[in-house]
Amino acid sequence: MGAPDGGAVRRSGDARGGRAVNDVAARAWGRMLDLVLERNDRRKEVVDALGMSFVKTKALRRLAARPMTMRELAEELLTDRPYATVLVDDLERRGLVQREVHPEDRRSKIVSVTPAGRAVSDTSAQILQRAPASLLALPEEDLAALDRILARLAE
Repeated sequence: MGAPDGGAVRRSGDARGGRAVNDVAARAWGRMLDLVLERNDRRKEVVDALGMSFVKTKALRRLAARPMTMRELAEELLTDRPYATVLVDDLERRGLVQREVHPEDRRSKIVSVTPAGRAVSDTSAQILQRAPASLLALPEEDLAALDRILARLAE
């Protein structure tokens, strides 16, 4: 694989190439961030379509995957339990989630999505997963290569 300037990219084990690899990696990471978070950020579209904050839709997507305790949900959302409780209170008022007593720990509650909550989660996921026009414009072989690279990065 060559560098964007046409030169060879050295592996980080090479004393001279370590910086070059880091520079290329940083440039690639910056381009991914720009594409996902700046040019194709769908979070506002989700908020506008569903009439709730993005973190609430994120909570619904996590809960649609599996019911969770408040502690688990807070961990999934990278927040504290009091804030997760505020989110769940609002989602429950909207009829999108329900709380039940944990079968093994009566002091704990299990939160799960209702059918209405699953529908909101599905709509959110559909908006977020829609490929941007710039990606759809790539030749099929480039898309396949990008897919392989991203799969390796996700391992």
